[in-house]
Amino acid sequence: MSAAADTPHPSKPGAAGTTTPSVSLRHPQLLLWAVCALALMSTAGVALPYPILAPIFVGGPVDGFTHFAGLAPELLMGLALAVNPAGILVGSLFVGAMSDRYGRRRVLSITITATLISYGLSALALAHRNYPLFVLSRFVTGLTEGNVAVVRALLADWHPQLDRTRSFAWLNASLYIGWLVGPLLGGLTLPLGEALPFMVSAAILVPCLALLLMGLPDDRPTARSAPGSASPPATSWLGAMRRQQSLGLLSDPVLRHLAALQMAYTLGVNALYEFAPLWMVQQAGLDSRGIALVTAIQCAAMTAASVLAARIGSGPTPLRRAARFAVVASVGLLALSLAPSWMGLALIPLLGVPLSFYNALMPAWMSERFAAYGQGRVMGLLTTVFCLSNTLIALIGGGLGMWSARWIMLLGGCTCLVAALGFIRFARKHS
Repeated sequence: MSAAADTPHPSKPGAAGTTTPSVSLRHPQLLLWAVCALALMSTAGVALPYPILAPIFVGGPVDGFTHFAGLAPELLMGLALAVNPAGILVGSLFVGAMSDRYGRRRVLSITITATLISYGLSALALAHRNYPLFVLSRFVTGLTEGNVAVVRALLADWHPQLDRTRSFAWLNASLYIGWLVGPLLGGLTLPLGEALPFMVSAAILVPCLALLLMGLPDDRPTARSAPGSASPPATSWLGAMRRQQSLGLLSDPVLRHLAALQMAYTLGVNALYEFAPLWMVQQAGLDSRGIALVTAIQCAAMTAASVLAARIGSGPTPLRRAARFAVVASVGLLALSLAPSWMGLALIPLLGVPLSFYNALMPAWMSERFAAYGQGRVMGLLTTVFCLSNTLIALIGGGLGMWSARWIMLLGGCTCLVAALGFIRFARKHS
């Protein structure tokens, strides 16, 4: 398949606007392992609070934190879940694009430092039972958590020295291991104090920052500029943000269509990610430790699937393969909305398998197809869509959760199925 065969703009590596380095890596695998280790530690910090919010709000004491302003705990939990991806959404509009301009390592160092500080604010808010401060700190944390787009762009920069699909698959495996380690730590530390998981999250980011500064190459902006690029130089940082933010890519009709399908698909995915803990509390009566264990099994399955995807590679029809995995994910979500508790606890880990294969195939295809726009912007668009859907499903799910988490899974399964059918048609046209 030719990446540029059915697109009117240049999209092959080396076209104007790409960020492919002009130098060779002496040990490309070492860079891959350094990036994967960075992603693992960073994600462990992000994922550590995941299993604790449902027990804190739904199973916690009746006080001014869990019943702030007289609202139901499920609604307050939904808002607390929504503000974090909302922050990531705002940050991802610019973080990936800014890394195209100012360098991956510089942007990552700033965002990781800011994330560390905001975790401290979350711990302070819980210690003082201050719900508004907790919501604000979770939003600020989200602003600086859009690092996956930057890390994916960094790996895409070094193609073909690092194969895109295999690199993304290994990166995804590292992310899933972080999601395995983080929830386990969160579930185990919550009984020792509600603020402790966030303090541990902040501590995890300290070695993460050290590895970033020592293990990644200094990618200065002058080394990343493409001669003859049609984009005019920005006169200021704010000017660069306005010109290079990821939503500007929606002027491309193919990307606009793809983003709409991705939005519907990730609404279903985020229904699972955000409200599986509530499902486990309501339907199976699990506490934070039980939620952490199920989440760890799910992440182990996702890690194994990502390793397998790395070995298989993208193949000749990555879009069609991604569409098939989207169909499997939608069927699984619909089944989860109806399944008894014992079957649901088995389905939640198994759903990680199709999600992992899709997450390896789709970013790799987009990286190849739309390289001319800048890897940071393209990966940033994926993050933006993901976080927008995350915010929407968190707000909607907070209301539906007052009845049952099954309604949330039913909604997610329906949107995922609509997206999967759309992906099949999209793949026939663009593969």
